[in-house]
Amino acid sequence: MEPIIEVKNLHKSYKKRRSKEYIQAVNDVSFVVKKGEILGLLGPNGAGKTTTIKMICGLLIPDSGSIKINGRDNRKHRLQSLEHISAVLEGNRNLYWRLTVRENLEYFAGNRGESRKEIRSRVERLLTDFNLKSKENELVNRLSRGMQQKLAIAVAMLAESEVILLDEPTLGLDIETSYEVREILKDIVEDYGRTIIISSHDMDVIQEICDRTVIINQGKVVTDDSIDNLLRLFEVRAYTVTLGEHLTRKQLELLQERFPQATYTEDVIQSSIAIDFYQSEAIYDLFDILKIENTPVETIDRDTINFEQVFMKIVNGGENKCAG
Repeated sequence: MEPIIEVKNLHKSYKKRRSKEYIQAVNDVSFVVKKGEILGLLGPNGAGKTTTIKMICGLLIPDSGSIKINGRDNRKHRLQSLEHISAVLEGNRNLYWRLTVRENLEYFAGNRGESRKEIRSRVERLLTDFNLKSKENELVNRLSRGMQQKLAIAVAMLAESEVILLDEPTLGLDIETSYEVREILKDIVEDYGRTIIISSHDMDVIQEICDRTVIINQGKVVTDDSIDNLLRLFEVRAYTVTLGEHLTRKQLELLQERFPQATYTEDVIQSSIAIDFYQSEAIYDLFDILKIENTPVETIDRDTINFEQVFMKIVNGGENKCAG
């Protein structure tokens, strides 16, 4: 697939209030977004993700680096490049609350110089595809949060831009509406041929709908890979080792030193270690620790892992470690 967005060597710093010190929010971030994919752009709070999103949308100017949208630099050709991207930012929905659902769609289409007659079929399709038809004459301020979110995405679709950027599209939604929004996002790619960039803390959403994820931490890209690859990679590393006896203090100290990310639990009879082996031979280091007291091993089980666990391991430095 061809790239629709190319982010290259982005840097952005902020000056601290009442200080001459600068904070490096984004430090040499590079990645591409391919046409027709759903990309998850993720990062913990303060990682530089929101700053990156705002630079892609043209709301912030990078200190250095470049962003190309459909081949156009969004600094040198700002208006032309931003024609290709629409955004729905959390907490800043693109709606007029005292207009009805239909009036919002017609108003924002009219802002682009299109008459009601010209956009009638598109409005009807959006009302139907987004399950908003029954609410078309309802004032927006009377809608549920889920209905408002669906309408905000539908309004963004009116621009017919190739890329839609969504910030926390399922935040605060009930389970049923969250699943409905997920299906709508898949349809936007499959039926409308658009590209989606999604930023979310809901890792179930990322795991279900995204093809690939870019994770930013401490201002840098720490992972750029497909969801499937990351799940497979971390699943083969994650094990639970059940022991027939408790570890001694000396063994626990060695375990913590060799495998600082490992978790040790114990009950009255036995104990267990949740551990990641970032290199296959690291298991022998664990056996050496157990051999000190000839601690019996009851079972070694490979764990099933979800994307939330993958995300936490990556932002805590797990993927870059060679062992433990």
